[in-house]
Amino acid sequence: MIVWISFLTAVLIFLALDLGVFNKTPHIISSKEAGKWTAIWVTLSFIFSGVIYWLYTTDYIANPDSLKPAAASIKFITGYLIELSLSIDNIFVIAIIFSAFKIPQKYQHRVLFWGILGAIVFRGLMIYFGVLLINKFSWMTYIFGGFLIYTAMKMLFSGEDEKFEPKKSFIYKALKKAMPISNHIDGEHFFVKRRHITAATPLFVALIVIEVMDVVFAIDSVPAILAITSDPFLVFSSNIFAILGLRSMYFFLAHMLDKFAHLEYSLIAILTFVGIKMLLHDYLKLPEWVSLAFIAVSLIAGIVASLRKSSKEMV
Repeated sequence: MIVWISFLTAVLIFLALDLGVFNKTPHIISSKEAGKWTAIWVTLSFIFSGVIYWLYTTDYIANPDSLKPAAASIKFITGYLIELSLSIDNIFVIAIIFSAFKIPQKYQHRVLFWGILGAIVFRGLMIYFGVLLINKFSWMTYIFGGFLIYTAMKMLFSGEDEKFEPKKSFIYKALKKAMPISNHIDGEHFFVKRRHITAATPLFVALIVIEVMDVVFAIDSVPAILAITSDPFLVFSSNIFAILGLRSMYFFLAHMLDKFAHLEYSLIAILTFVGIKMLLHDYLKLPEWVSLAFIAVSLIAGIVASLRKSSKEMV
């Protein structure tokens, strides 16, 4: 329990520093600043895999799957890469939401900051119940595996016209019925008072839509990482590191999302792989490095293919 408390405390301390020190004054986050923070989070994540190795050589943390330290470390990195790769789709949707509600760039960080707090809570609950279901009902592994393959096939065959439109979504319509909504942005405030009526600003609306969409994406990503391990701490910590790095990655990639057109095929390959792995878990035991290598190669191939296509179009 002390490891869980220490980890959550460290996350909350960083978030407090983030809002109260590093980003106390709203400002437009440049690609250079975002790139620096993206590199910091990726580096911290790989360093934490070393912490995982050390933890699993001690009795400080429960080890329900009796994992060896090296295996635990590899599973953490694999889970982190899965979460990071599946976050790419999330970045596209966040960009669409900010554009639809005309959120100024200097206030986007504040929206994503509070979105992360909600994401930590919701991901924690989904991971808890996901692990509980798999441990209680072994056949749930087949359900999750089949769902991941279905999701991959849906992504493969869905048309380009199936774009998410925030202002036509059920979330936005339900929110309009539930409370007054102002069309005007009042600085970094989520609510504004007009004629004795407290109304939600576009910042709050964008926050709620992003929060709900994160839950929708988690329905794919949580089962995907459960295909790698059902160890609660490994699943949760890899999720949290990916979520914390999502903001800086968004600002880093926001202006060049169109250059990564082929990354979707990487996500399809990864979802299909982990889905098949779940379906065949009783018959096929792959070494830990195979999963890590497949996911890493899929990501690199998608990035290289996208950049090559982008450079050809520019010629």
